[in-house]
Amino acid sequence: MRKDNKTHVYVVDDDECILSAVCAMITEGQYECTCFGDGESCLKQLEIQKCDLLITDVKMPGKDGMEVLKESMRMAPWLPVIVMTSYADVPMSVQALKTGAYDFIEKPFEVEDLMGVVQLALNQTESGGPLVGRPLTKTEKIVLRLLMQGMSNRRIAYVLQRSDRTIEVHRGHIMQKLGVDNVVELVKRATVMGYGN
Repeated sequence: MRKDNKTHVYVVDDDECILSAVCAMITEGQYECTCFGDGESCLKQLEIQKCDLLITDVKMPGKDGMEVLKESMRMAPWLPVIVMTSYADVPMSVQALKTGAYDFIEKPFEVEDLMGVVQLALNQTESGGPLVGRPLTKTEKIVLRLLMQGMSNRRIAYVLQRSDRTIEVHRGHIMQKLGVDNVVELVKRATVMGYGN
């Protein structure tokens, strides 16, 4: 969560009626809400201001929901993304889940349904701890690259001339910052962020 403790939700939809309705529901839920009529505007804002949850429509002109999902995962892989979809777009929503979306909700939806999914997603963000979303230090980036190469903590400690314990601490911080709790998820998120190159 952000330092000011205000939960901030971004909502993206090219349909102004749906956008207004979703933002009204989010605001009534006592969260801050920023609305975007297109994916590009949302991603530009995400580069300069973090949010705690992103809700995006699937089908939009310009950058569609899948592109918004992929770009947001590259920029902030710990950020939960909920995809809004119509019945006809359910296969695309399944693809969104495989790509890393937290969940999807089918339009039209009831307030309780939307807010239930929102609360579950935000609970996940809160449970990530205070380091989630913070940038990696130079040393953590080096340790992460070596982990991505399949090196053990002991081997990394030898290569960097540090103690095993120091590498364990760095690894723990990396996992917290990327919002993961196992090596498989760490590798996935790090690959999305470009550390596998």
